Amino acid sequence: MEDPRAEYVHRGEMRIQAAARQEQHDLRIAVLRLLVIISAASIAWLSLRSGRISPWWLILPLLAFLSLLILHERVRQARRRLNRAAAYYGRGIARIDDRWAGSGEPGSRFIDKSHVYAEDLDIFGKGSLFELLCTARTQAGEATLASWLTGPAEPDFVRARQAAVGELRRQLDLREDLAVVGDHGLAGVNPDALVAWSTAPPSLNSRSLRVAAAVLACSVVISLVAWLVLDKGQAVFFLLALTEGILAFSARRNIRRVIEAVERPGQDLGLLAEVLGRLERERFAAARLVELRQALEVDGLPPSRQIARLNRLINMRRQLFWPLAALLLWDLQTAFAIEAWRRKSGPAVARWLEVVGEMEALCSLSAYAYEHPRDPFPEIELEGPCFAAEALGHPLLPENICIRNNIRLCRDLRVLVVSGSNMSGKSTLLRTIGVNAVLALAGAPVRALQLRISPLAIGASMQRRDSLQEGTSRFYAEIMRLRQLVDLTAGTMPLLFLLDELLHGTNSHDRSIGAEALVKDLARRGAIGLLTTHDLALAHIAEVLAPRAENVHFEDFIENGRLAFDYRLRPGIVRKSNALELMRSVGLQI
Repeated sequence: MEDPRAEYVHRGEMRIQAAARQEQHDLRIAVLRLLVIISAASIAWLSLRSGRISPWWLILPLLAFLSLLILHERVRQARRRLNRAAAYYGRGIARIDDRWAGSGEPGSRFIDKSHVYAEDLDIFGKGSLFELLCTARTQAGEATLASWLTGPAEPDFVRARQAAVGELRRQLDLREDLAVVGDHGLAGVNPDALVAWSTAPPSLNSRSLRVAAAVLACSVVISLVAWLVLDKGQAVFFLLALTEGILAFSARRNIRRVIEAVERPGQDLGLLAEVLGRLERERFAAARLVELRQALEVDGLPPSRQIARLNRLINMRRQLFWPLAALLLWDLQTAFAIEAWRRKSGPAVARWLEVVGEMEALCSLSAYAYEHPRDPFPEIELEGPCFAAEALGHPLLPENICIRNNIRLCRDLRVLVVSGSNMSGKSTLLRTIGVNAVLALAGAPVRALQLRISPLAIGASMQRRDSLQEGTSRFYAEIMRLRQLVDLTAGTMPLLFLLDELLHGTNSHDRSIGAEALVKDLARRGAIGLLTTHDLALAHIAEVLAPRAENVHFEDFIENGRLAFDYRLRPGIVRKSNALELMRSVGLQI
């Protein structure tokens, strides 16, 4: 089995060495540029002061300087990309070494407190599952990955993603190339803005006006040349220039509307063109990858070149010297060209972005699969509900402290009531099951020796709190979440529920009655799941629902006068509590 850490270290060192060589090239070219400037100054002095040589010799250092300028920028760009590649492998090593929390993209913009499990299972935020997985360079890739982590896929899609991730797992060069595109390390390309612009109604749609503008610009150039060379046609030039001014003034609002509309979505077109260009060079075997690659096949220019052409139009408008731009009606000509591009290629932009988003999401999962070679793909069961795992661990915990447990939930055994003292591992067990279910139904490997899972809707109630802003108590927030979970049972997928300290915010009598009724109702509706409690009165729920429910527990021990936990799940009800010992351990007189 290949060692991913060793491969990352090797590749990172190679990129660092290559970047150092490019830095040496950078210094040499800088010296050459200085020598060319000195040479140009010498030629100018010899030609202008002494007249020994012709001024035309200045063309040579000018051409040399321009060539060195272009070469210098290429060397600097290569060095920047090599440094980004080295940083990319550094982040991969940090993920493998469990030093990644806080260093990646947390996906905070996707946080939705009303989602039925995202906040409870740490899907987004610092140290989240999204931060561990995401390597996307575009916002479309981030959004696609976020959608996969917040909504389970159908079995056919899960299997298709598994096959795609399995093929991409070894594609380190592709993932590196996608990671270093663009001029900076931040994710770009706002898909919503770009799609909205590409599908908006046209602002300039007059073919006759476009022809007139082109003819008028050509006529102005011809009259200007005639004036400068033949000393004729001054009046014609000024008349045509005045006509241009009137035309530009009358169309100024439409021109401004076109230019301003494309400015914001056009900021990251270079990045999108590079990503598409890299994907266009790939050939795949997995069915889903083949479908995505075929979606980029178009008549005429490939998508990357079409977008690069639009990007050039936008950039040329900014770079042309303004008097020349005015004579050529450049803003009007550019606006017409942009609108023509949008009419022809605009309808395909949404499809291109979808392909980019899905490919980047698959690459994110494939990087995770490569970095965790012992994590298998789960077996997708059509007959459910089912969640049966052997040696299940939490993927966000370092491997050296991750304690694994076996879990089995199915038609015959629908509910596990987990009892145990404070800090014994009950909440972590729920998150372990939930996060692995999210990974499994997104198409990713899981942290287990093996896992069999059927299509499941996931729902959790673990972090309900009082809210002053919303005017809700913890108990009310919890029962509203429980209402959401009950509603999920009406969907096409059975529910996997994860309930931590169920109905903790009310008295013991009401908690016992309410919890028993709720769990019985969920089981009757075909759901499977777990509830945790340190109130042993709730343990009777398993007895009421037996044999479709069982009690399991975590234990604690006193070692050297201190509480200790082994986080091993055991059958039956816990027989002791550590609350008093914990109070004494912090100095309270109990």
